[in-house]
Amino acid sequence: MATRFISKAPTALLCPHHPQRFHISSHPDLSYPYQTTNVLLSGFTDEYREVSETGTVPLAGALYRAQSRLAHEPDYASSDPEKSYKLKDVQLVVWKPDDPEDPRNWSKLYKWMITSVVALCVVSVAFGSAIMTGDFHDVQDEFGVSETVVALTVSLMVVGFGLGPLAWAPLSELYGRRPLWIIPFWLYVIFNIPCALAKNIGTLLVCRFLCGIFSSTALALAGGTISDVWDNNERGFAIALFAAAPYGGPVLAPIVGGFIGETIGWRWMLWVNMMFAGVAAVLITLVPETYAPALLRHRAEKMRRDTGSDCYKTEQELFLRPLSDMLTETLVRPFEMLLTEPILLLMSLYICLIYGLLYAFFFSFPIVFGEGYGFNDGKVGLTFCSVLVGLALALFVTPLLERKYMQQVERKGGKADPEDRLPGMMLGAPFIPISLFIFGWTSPPIVEAIGARWIGPCLSGVPFGFGMVVLYFSANAYLIDTFSSHVASALAAKTVVRSGMGAAMPLFIVPMYHNLGNEWAATLLACLSLAILPIPFLFYTYGKSIRARSKRAAAA
Repeated sequence: MATRFISKAPTALLCPHHPQRFHISSHPDLSYPYQTTNVLLSGFTDEYREVSETGTVPLAGALYRAQSRLAHEPDYASSDPEKSYKLKDVQLVVWKPDDPEDPRNWSKLYKWMITSVVALCVVSVAFGSAIMTGDFHDVQDEFGVSETVVALTVSLMVVGFGLGPLAWAPLSELYGRRPLWIIPFWLYVIFNIPCALAKNIGTLLVCRFLCGIFSSTALALAGGTISDVWDNNERGFAIALFAAAPYGGPVLAPIVGGFIGETIGWRWMLWVNMMFAGVAAVLITLVPETYAPALLRHRAEKMRRDTGSDCYKTEQELFLRPLSDMLTETLVRPFEMLLTEPILLLMSLYICLIYGLLYAFFFSFPIVFGEGYGFNDGKVGLTFCSVLVGLALALFVTPLLERKYMQQVERKGGKADPEDRLPGMMLGAPFIPISLFIFGWTSPPIVEAIGARWIGPCLSGVPFGFGMVVLYFSANAYLIDTFSSHVASALAAKTVVRSGMGAAMPLFIVPMYHNLGNEWAATLLACLSLAILPIPFLFYTYGKSIRARSKRAAAA
């Protein structure tokens, strides 16, 4: 007899075999194969969170409608009688009670080890994107190119961050997380070698772009892997680490790269980056498969071989999208949603501006502290420690925000509104313009470049690091909850837009600071962040009515 682990109604129920925790079925599950399963026509099942003594449950009655106006009631009897006949005897393969193969039943220590390895991989990838900022001048001198051309070593890798996930995310749903972690990540390690040995700028740029493509598998799979091992009510700090890692990694890069470039040369920055990536690659290779659909699919295949019966299936096998649909979902749907969904467009623009400002700091800090205060590359790198302080403070706040959200879930009977995710964004948003005003108006020539007066622009990194992580944590969660039936496309759209801004900033930030001056360049960026600051407040007030008019957003 099957024991329900989650309900088809949007509730928060205790797990019968683990009374200390409960699963909130109304939350989107990032370990669900959205991009490869035709949920709008088939509907959803609770297969990947279901528990049964026999390890199977009948498909009959298990399907329920996706939360989207585009979804159809899962009814095959009228539309396809032959398919209905074949499906009536299907047994969905599910977990058994206390199943040792279910990643969410693994020990907390083991799950934290996996979480730490995943976070380390994201940090190493983000670190690699900005490592070249540690010593631009020597690269310019060796290849005889402009600073803008050298900036492409950063921009092209970030472009790869935006394009790579369009392939890695759906492939991981088809083949599991593990091969998509291991193969691209080791290719990333390998392509650091021609970067370090490059004899011309063309080789360096092409290989940095390929590094971005292959390393982006960490950005595509990290959130899903964390969701694989932690249930959605217990992953607060784990997701906080994931939110901080893409921003903490780039901040570490100029700290390390500045001293390496200053002492032993710019090529060693890339060798050190390869070593860091190599350690992460070894550790991620030791992590087992965590993806429930892949694990249950392998179990279903074994049951079919052992019994000779074809009735044992997984939902993904039954309702696998055609390749043409997968390509549409991966390459077309994200951009279509950007044009038709105001919530996705404005939130993506907000996230992309914050991400772009982070990469702007990598180029404005050397102008202020290198040109203004005469710091060498190593000392310029140390000024980024202030951003790390802000990141650390955010790691204390984000679990509190998650706890407040869980209280809202309980208060509202098991289903909170997506807008209940926005208080964190509303908290973090003002810190961004504050940090930029501090940076611009405490820098030379406004403040004389003598003594310890560098402390003003240096401290601006603290509010920026804090606001950046808290804001991203809440905005990402809001998009996931808002587009629960199209979460993969929504996140893909956000990633592409975010990476585009991160790639563009390095190309114009130096001329902008030189032409406008430190104070007015920073003020211009601060005014941009002020202009978009009302967005989370407006969505908190009007988001429900906007969702009510949307085809793809969760029902209001």
